[in-house]
Amino acid sequence: MLVEAAHAKLNLSLAVTGRRPDGFHELVSLVASISLADHLALHLGQPLGLTCDDPSLPVDGTNLVLKAAAAYLRHRPGAVVGRFHLTKKIPHGAGLGGGSSDAAAALRLLNRASSDPVGLAELECLAAEVGSDCPYFIRSQAAIMRGRGERLEVLPERVRAALIGRRIIIIKPPFGVPTPEAYGLLAQRGVYQEAATAEVKLAGWLARPEGDPSLLGNDLEAPVFAKHVALPTALHHVGLSFRMTGSGSACFAFVPEGFEPAGLRSALVAAWGPGLWLADVVISG
Repeated sequence: MLVEAAHAKLNLSLAVTGRRPDGFHELVSLVASISLADHLALHLGQPLGLTCDDPSLPVDGTNLVLKAAAAYLRHRPGAVVGRFHLTKKIPHGAGLGGGSSDAAAALRLLNRASSDPVGLAELECLAAEVGSDCPYFIRSQAAIMRGRGERLEVLPERVRAALIGRRIIIIKPPFGVPTPEAYGLLAQRGVYQEAATAEVKLAGWLARPEGDPSLLGNDLEAPVFAKHVALPTALHHVGLSFRMTGSGSACFAFVPEGFEPAGLRSALVAAWGPGLWLADVVISG
């Protein structure tokens, strides 16, 4: 049996700079991995398949783990396969990239099982066939994501060092926001950020990475908050500056020294009910 951790990621900033002819959107996004992770095991010598400890998730060919396995087999028809088992910790519909990270973990596992593994660059190309942000999770190193998510620029070591270990609180209401819905809401507004503007703002933070990168903003936040008013209504009264990650519905905040989340949890349960999900994590990569 082989096992890989599938870390969640945060979009610390997200500028959407236009819609492409293929229907995807152009992005400029600062992304980093966090300590929260699913775990994916590959039981070798068994028929290709998937089981999961979360009964709400599909385990058929619609799951990104099996889509990743299919992509690997298209390029390596004789690859060693087995049965995957997924242990879920990352909530779905949160904008934390759990499904994409699981898919990347599947590619890494199949590559480890191979007697003739491919390089990381080729593995990232296979990941791009599975989903827009899957390539990021092959290395899970803090990076700038461009294009539809497949063009990655790993951050300089000094910038990564300024991020790694910083404490973050992530919260999620009892509902998710599907990615197509979030981008559809933005497309209805038809207002996109200029790419040059996004790059200038990002360059300013890169020069001083000790600051809070969430202040660069998330262009999906306003349209999602306008529809899902339970998000901004609750967050207005909790005492931390939360920003939405990815397409939501999860939101995150950098935590000041000495902060304890007990009061935060109580306030959000009062607003959203017992379905609140909260994680106290650090940036890991």
